[in-house]
Amino acid sequence: MSKSTITIDPVTRIEGHLAVSLQQENGKVTEARCSGTMFRGIEIILRGRDPRDAPILAQRICAVCPQSHATASATAVDEALGLAGKVPPNGILLRDIMLASNYLHSHVLHFYHLAALDYVDVTAVKGYAGSDSDLLAVRDFIARGHLAPFVPRYEGDYRLSADENMAAVKHYVEALEVRKNAHEMLSLFGGKMPHQCTVCAGGVSTQVTADKIVKALAYLQSIQEFIDRCLLPDVLLVASRYSDCFDVGAGCGRFLSCGGMAAGGEALFSPGVLEPDGKLLPFEKEKIAEQIASSRYADASAAATPFDSSTQPEPDKKGAYSWLKSPRYDGKVCEVGPLARTLVSCAAGNKRVKAAVDGLLAKARIPASKLNSVLGRHAARALEAKLIAEALQGTLLKLKPGEPCNVEAAVPDAGKGVGLVEASRGCLSHWVVVEGGKIKNYQCVVPTTWNGSPRDAQGQPGPIEQALEKLKIKDVKNPFEVVRTIRSFDPCLACAVHVLDAKGEVRVNLPVA
Repeated sequence: MSKSTITIDPVTRIEGHLAVSLQQENGKVTEARCSGTMFRGIEIILRGRDPRDAPILAQRICAVCPQSHATASATAVDEALGLAGKVPPNGILLRDIMLASNYLHSHVLHFYHLAALDYVDVTAVKGYAGSDSDLLAVRDFIARGHLAPFVPRYEGDYRLSADENMAAVKHYVEALEVRKNAHEMLSLFGGKMPHQCTVCAGGVSTQVTADKIVKALAYLQSIQEFIDRCLLPDVLLVASRYSDCFDVGAGCGRFLSCGGMAAGGEALFSPGVLEPDGKLLPFEKEKIAEQIASSRYADASAAATPFDSSTQPEPDKKGAYSWLKSPRYDGKVCEVGPLARTLVSCAAGNKRVKAAVDGLLAKARIPASKLNSVLGRHAARALEAKLIAEALQGTLLKLKPGEPCNVEAAVPDAGKGVGLVEASRGCLSHWVVVEGGKIKNYQCVVPTTWNGSPRDAQGQPGPIEQALEKLKIKDVKNPFEVVRTIRSFDPCLACAVHVLDAKGEVRVNLPVA
């Protein structure tokens, strides 16, 4: 009988630093533990500041999905300052446009530059003898003998033909330009990217012009063309070659979406919590709470909502193995992200999403029951990119040049607010408490803390841990099944944790709540 521990530290080709420890017996994973290896202190940095500073500072949580944090923060501060419902239509539309632009960048980045190399053998380009400049550049790059960023990787399960591999590598290079276009589209309204500088309490501090709208539509057209020509066909190609990946990677089976994302004036995604038995429950933000039984923080388990939570590091806490907290909805584990949005929207009778899902399933020749899987997450993400790009066109055309984009934001003595946003990786919420005109408490409940959470006080593993605990590994020295499963969630540890000592020692010297 073979028993061993598999440790992958760090898991590469994700955002941030994640370590995974697995116990396996005869190739079957019996226990999985995901560990965020760095501490995030943005909540502490924000305490005592003017709440109007929060949208600019909070987006520094992550340079891949900063727009989600800027939007969630501004929405939370709007509510705390009594501005909810007062932001001009242009301001709301611009926030949605910038958020959608960041979505498109993030989804293209994830498939091509993070996950695709689990299925695409880039070394096939070594034998290329054609004239395509992109493939020649990759071929010459490989010839140098330094394969980063294409390594490290696990070997032995590449199923595409040589021509298919080369086409996918060509698209890998093209995707770099697409990401640039998405950033430049956002920068038209945000000033720069990453970390735009115009989303603020009360709206957006920019002006809408016809010239900006026309330029944005041109960028969008090029992105849509890439999604239709490359992204969706490539995902379907991988699905046809790796159909067994629709049978692995199921997580907790409960899916949460707070809904949103403007689609020409209406929400593209439906809110709700889809239970494992198929019952759809209404989403209620008051049922969100973070547990810390296995997290390196001082006890705050009695906090009813994040308004009352604290961020007080306890590096040597007994039994703790992660800097991630454990968000729970009504005490239950939930998966968030593109798959969750897709399944919740379909269960809610969202006609636009359901029609797109039915079409994709027909092309992929898979039943809907297999969406809760490794490749199901990739399929949902690619389909979502297409839906968002289509919706973004209508949103851009609703902008009105010359009309206001923000209102004045005065700070009251006290207030509190919640900003809920469906970020590219899932449900994101920012919670702010203002007292004496300053931020008293600030908490961020981010998608990867939902999906990558450690065990809670009831011993419930998080969604990624549960997905890993259902795996069978063919070769414990080459556990490609593990990293494929993790990357299908598109974890962003940058959003979840933030401080590292290069010598490997934990050093925390921060004010206590």
